[in-house]
Amino acid sequence: MARIQSSKIDETYMTKEQAETGNLQTLLSEVGSGLDQFLKFEHPDALHPNSTWRETLDIALPEKGVGIDTVTQELLSEVIPNGSPVANPGFTAFITTGAVSASSIASTAAGIASPHRYLGTAFNFLEELSLNWLAEMLGIKNLRGVYSSGGSVANLVALGGARQFAFEKVGHDVAANGVDRPVSIYASAECHHTIQRSAGVLGIGRRAVKAVACDSEGRMQVEALRGLIEEDKKNGALALAIVANAGSTNTGAIDPLLKIGEIAREHEIWYHVDGAYGLPGILDDRISHLYEGLELADSVIVDPHKWLGAAGGIGATFVRDRNLLERAFTQEAADYLEGSVDLPKDTAAVIEHSLDDFGIPYFNYGVELTAPCRGVVVWAMIREIGVEGMRERIKSHNDIARYIFDFASAHANLEVFSEPRLSICCFRYTAAGISDLNHFNQVLYRRLVRENKYMPSTTRIDGQLVLRPCYIGARQEQTQADGLLDAVLRIGETLRKRCPTH
Repeated sequence: MARIQSSKIDETYMTKEQAETGNLQTLLSEVGSGLDQFLKFEHPDALHPNSTWRETLDIALPEKGVGIDTVTQELLSEVIPNGSPVANPGFTAFITTGAVSASSIASTAAGIASPHRYLGTAFNFLEELSLNWLAEMLGIKNLRGVYSSGGSVANLVALGGARQFAFEKVGHDVAANGVDRPVSIYASAECHHTIQRSAGVLGIGRRAVKAVACDSEGRMQVEALRGLIEEDKKNGALALAIVANAGSTNTGAIDPLLKIGEIAREHEIWYHVDGAYGLPGILDDRISHLYEGLELADSVIVDPHKWLGAAGGIGATFVRDRNLLERAFTQEAADYLEGSVDLPKDTAAVIEHSLDDFGIPYFNYGVELTAPCRGVVVWAMIREIGVEGMRERIKSHNDIARYIFDFASAHANLEVFSEPRLSICCFRYTAAGISDLNHFNQVLYRRLVRENKYMPSTTRIDGQLVLRPCYIGARQEQTQADGLLDAVLRIGETLRKRCPTH
């Protein structure tokens, strides 16, 4: 009887699901229209004082559902219009951006047609194909890749490989038996803080990351690196990795990759290049020479959800030997997994169904078992505009940063900090009589953001607070740079007149 009742419940549920599935095209069309309206950016910020969406959405846990049509309407009226400013082309703060349309469409398709990246499907095939496309496009086709959720995990995976490599050299399986001695990671003083976090997670310790001094342009000083390595040799610490930047978060600085790589080879130390943001800059032939030495890297990361325009949550780690990653992140065998794809021994091992094989076993190359299909998103973006389109986009963003630099350099009330190499340009407002430029520019920045049109971030360079726009969005054009400069000058002049000795 229980089984009959269960079947009736399942039948009722399936009837509702089938009805909703039949309506999927209509619902997606409505959501698409709502997103098109959102992308006009005519709405106020989500935290505008007049907003009421919190009161509407903050209800008790529903005992009974309202149905998908009502949910869709609430998405359209309350959720989508109060989304993030990140997609706005005037947003140049964090190094992330709104997804291009091809990315969003592919991500939606994967969410329905392939909930995860495994098994012998077209999605699993595109996972590997897109990784190979990325590697070839970005000058690292000698490396093999694996996707993850972003730069944090991508760096973790790369340094996990470095840890395994370094300890295997001294005859110790660190993945099985743990860290048994002091180690050192040498990273640019401008490295992203996920390097320190990765060291902590891997049991190496955040203090094992030794900051290598940078020059006035934010690039690692090679002789300072040599000095730290020699010092550790005397102290007996195991050199685990050297981490260089191919585009720092603060200023877009590119370390001297070739010289650092030669030092890594000389001392047989794993060489990791963090290109989460800046690696696509290699497509700009005017600066591609700055990436010379990339071929010496043992691992490289890049985040397609940054400069390439993918939906959020897509990073990639590339290494020379993925088998090393398998040893670093191996998991014990599980009957429900391995047994599911074991073909009967008394039959010819012919794969005839997607469940006969896992496809490329990405779960052995990192820390994620269940994971979404990220490759189809990258495939869709590259397939849409090709390498040529990507190259033009990268060059246009670099041109915008250069435009701001040239304008600010020539203006009496603007001051620039370091010449841009990529799509970041740091500058600030200045004028005679301002006693505290840091405070003045902080106040200017807050007023600028509240206008909800041009939203850079700030950073500090040599203790000086500066505005830091970073152009990576596919919808960004020079008009956003013009608007930002006009707004900064207008707000700066207003503040200066109100309080000339601010």
